[in-house]
Amino acid sequence: MSIDFNKIPKIENHLHLEGAIPVETVWSLIQKYGGDNSVADIGQLKNRFVFRDFNHFIETWSWKNQYLREYEDFVLITDAVLQDLISQNVKYAEIFISPSLFKDRLQIPRIVESVAAGITKNPGIKVSLIVDLVRNYGAEEEMKTLYEINEVKYLGIKGIGIGGSEKEYPPELFADIYNKARDFGFRTTCHAGEAAGPESIRTAISELKTERIGHGTAAAQDIKLMEYMSDSKIPVELCPLSNLRTKVIDKIENHPVAKFIEYGIPVSINTDDPKMFGNSLAEEYQVLRDVFGFSDNRICKIITDSVYTTWLPLNEMKELEMSLKKEMSDVITM
Repeated sequence: MSIDFNKIPKIENHLHLEGAIPVETVWSLIQKYGGDNSVADIGQLKNRFVFRDFNHFIETWSWKNQYLREYEDFVLITDAVLQDLISQNVKYAEIFISPSLFKDRLQIPRIVESVAAGITKNPGIKVSLIVDLVRNYGAEEEMKTLYEINEVKYLGIKGIGIGGSEKEYPPELFADIYNKARDFGFRTTCHAGEAAGPESIRTAISELKTERIGHGTAAAQDIKLMEYMSDSKIPVELCPLSNLRTKVIDKIENHPVAKFIEYGIPVSINTDDPKMFGNSLAEEYQVLRDVFGFSDNRICKIITDSVYTTWLPLNEMKELEMSLKKEMSDVITM
């Protein structure tokens, strides 16, 4: 019998707080602030989260964010997201937050404080934060954001990333930010090869010197790049069902997840924006089994191996790996 992926322990390396808010919580925020003529009930809200393409997803993302207006909203959504992760048996999560999206009405350090307050309400899961800077605001503005988050990095911020319009704002524009982030002691990742080609990944590695790549699907178009990422052991935060939902890939069978693993590139399997895409980690693993033919043992090994792509200290990585294996042994022989 196949194992139940809902029950096994899990980790997330690429999860956006603002995209993981349970639909019921988003609906409560819409009602709190007066509703929206385009969304009359929670069913219509769910229909809103069906996307024509990546740009349509970004538009919907921005629409949703208008309902995060007060600091207490960030406590609310963090609490709701973590309760949902705990219910899925997620043991550790590195969660992206994008405070600069809300800087027109809220102070960035206080947003981080509010997220941290939501985390403290949920001791059943270990969380590290990654501040996802926004390409579209430009390097000068996001350098200011970097300085602001440095003031509150003690609240659990492990590193930075950068998202937004990948084609319009290529990685090299943000090299100075990444250099300064390293000076501040932040780890680094970068959304690349999701909405642009393999050159975006190459530039993120060469110019930003990023430690990890988010999505990275376009790397499969460039064998030499794949070989380099394998030789250099550059981890990739894979998000298969997200890439399907945003039409980055046309069908799930064409996702390069198996190719990354075949090349020996360190990977983690993640959900990205699960409440906007209607996916879960259990469903991601189901895809690995049903579409790509991975055995349950192999999937569990991918999960435990991905612990070493996190930004935990080495001793905590080893502790987490052993904890995952011990719990998995109840449902499958490793």
